[in-house]
Amino acid sequence: MLASNSKPKANTGIKDVPTWLILVTIMTGTLMAIIDSSIVNVALTNISGNLGASTDEVSSISTVYILANVIIMPLNGYLTALMGRKWYYTASLILFTISSFLCGIAWSLPALVFFRIIQGLGGGTLMPTAQSILFETFPKEKHGQAMAVFGLAAMVGPAVGPTLGGWLVDSYGWRMIFNINILPGIIATTLTLLFIRNPDYVKKTGR
Repeated sequence: MLASNSKPKANTGIKDVPTWLILVTIMTGTLMAIIDSSIVNVALTNISGNLGASTDEVSSISTVYILANVIIMPLNGYLTALMGRKWYYTASLILFTISSFLCGIAWSLPALVFFRIIQGLGGGTLMPTAQSILFETFPKEKHGQAMAVFGLAAMVGPAVGPTLGGWLVDSYGWRMIFNINILPGIIATTLTLLFIRNPDYVKKTGR
């Protein structure tokens, strides 16, 4: 268990914020990003038929998301220092949520590919930033336990993605695999604004 008898509180600038609440906040965003890397794969055939694209063309939907993740990750430290960790993480959640909505209403394959790139840019920052928040929130002696729980998202996400995606496509259509991110995205953004602090030492002080 992460909680001890002393019930450590997160250093967020808000009095008596439980660390488990911070953990739930960052795991929500991380799960969304990880699941979206695999949930689309089961819907490619449906998307291909609906948007009139070939199988090779529609496979780019998955590829561009991963590429966008890879492109944004090296910039994570610089952008965190530039914007502040809280606001950078909040902006990433907002970008991911809005782009998920846009993916859900995409009217053509080029539009869907473009929105997936934007979604990948937002999603690629969530996990590394969430890990930084986690290490700042929990005391050193709790880092191992916190990372073990946080690691569940990395293991559960890829396993849940295809199963969840298949059920959503069969029950509600392929657009729901994107629209399902909207409510968790709003919740994660709200919790971030309320409980995540912006440490002074990551602020950019010069060029």
